[in-house]
Amino acid sequence: MEWVPAISEWPGPLYMRIVDAMAADIAHGRLARGQQLPTHRALAKALNVDLTTVTRAYSEARRRGLLDARVGSGTFVSETTIRAATDMPHQAKIDLSMNVPPHPVEANLDVRIAQGLSAIQDQASFTAFLNYQRPGGSDEDRHVAAEWLRPRLPKISADKIIVYPGSQAALFNSLLSMTSPGDVILTEALTFPGIRAAAAKLGVQLIGVAMDDEGVRPDALKRACDDYNPKAVYLVPTLHNPTTATMGPSRRKAVAEVIRAGDIMLIEDDAYGFLEPTVSPIANLIPERTYLPVSLSKCIAPALRVSYLIVPDAASEQIMRASLQATMQMPPPLMVALVTHWIKTGVADQIITAIRNEAAGRQQLASRILNGASFAAGPTAHHLWLSLPRQWSRADFISQVLRDGLAVVGAEAFSVTENSPHAVRVSLGAARNRAELSQALHLLAETLRSPPAIRQIV
Repeated sequence: MEWVPAISEWPGPLYMRIVDAMAADIAHGRLARGQQLPTHRALAKALNVDLTTVTRAYSEARRRGLLDARVGSGTFVSETTIRAATDMPHQAKIDLSMNVPPHPVEANLDVRIAQGLSAIQDQASFTAFLNYQRPGGSDEDRHVAAEWLRPRLPKISADKIIVYPGSQAALFNSLLSMTSPGDVILTEALTFPGIRAAAAKLGVQLIGVAMDDEGVRPDALKRACDDYNPKAVYLVPTLHNPTTATMGPSRRKAVAEVIRAGDIMLIEDDAYGFLEPTVSPIANLIPERTYLPVSLSKCIAPALRVSYLIVPDAASEQIMRASLQATMQMPPPLMVALVTHWIKTGVADQIITAIRNEAAGRQQLASRILNGASFAAGPTAHHLWLSLPRQWSRADFISQVLRDGLAVVGAEAFSVTENSPHAVRVSLGAARNRAELSQALHLLAETLRSPPAIRQIV
């Protein structure tokens, strides 16, 4: 049966009501990606409206990225609303370097942003969010966040939450509050480049600890604690960046025991936690000594610049709030209001579910195309960790795929130790759709199978 939108519940001009109904049906699964829509004439007849109204509606829907028109075939629901990237390296045509969430059409971000801002304007007006706000978020922002996070963090309370302008700011301020130049922080042997940049800026020494396929090894962590007397340990225990490793419950317990016995603090980066929501953070085992940044960058969108930092106690809450005020003053109030509105109305969970499902689909696509290659992956991760064959040096491989229009990231960007693995991180989220990702992955697979080109010396 062909799709016919219910437009009576939508306000505004008739053509916009068709577009809004279409966006809602996509978001709720009543229209599926790739589904063919009725012809302009057929939908006009079904709705008893002018043909020009439907034509205008379809044009607006295509402008929003909701529809694709295929010459000779018809009009179809798009796979994504993402537009072409504008800030990639000039040689790169498909970006496999930025670890960002995909934005499938089901996430319906364009419409949900517009609807959320409209609701905020109706309730308070935009000008209410254009002045200085309390550093760290209002009581309501923190209470809403606490209720939302409680399924994953049962002991959380609003008074231990600080709203930060992104997790990078929370990481930097966490290091700033607990270290002095020359102090040691332990981390995985491969780690997030953002913590490397923050430590370098603060004069803090990072020491890499040996890993296996579950992340940092407890025995190696204990030896490092004994040897280096660190101020803290920084870990990404869920869908680790870049290796995709996720600690199991026993490993988390063992790591927590090492940290407790060493009387040190943990910075647990929960950047990917919402992609694996059944995994319990280490913070649940040692809340009294954990700083837990919970990011929305990887599960909704990086540019929201909204993150929740859960701190151990009231004293650390005061310190971290003062540090935020001294360095960045406050998170962006309008973006915080939008996120809070999305959480209260259930929209945040709908967006995250759509992105998680798309991440899983992209991982399955990568598994099929890269079959035979050696790589580590997580079922809902935005990236995979690709080991290179011996015939390729890492630098030559990265240069070759860049000449072919692909951007990937070498292991040296993540390595804390001198020896970097013979591997690259391949991010799956920035490709605009699965067709583009498929093209890129086929090219990667072909390059992996091929010997390096023999260069003639001129």
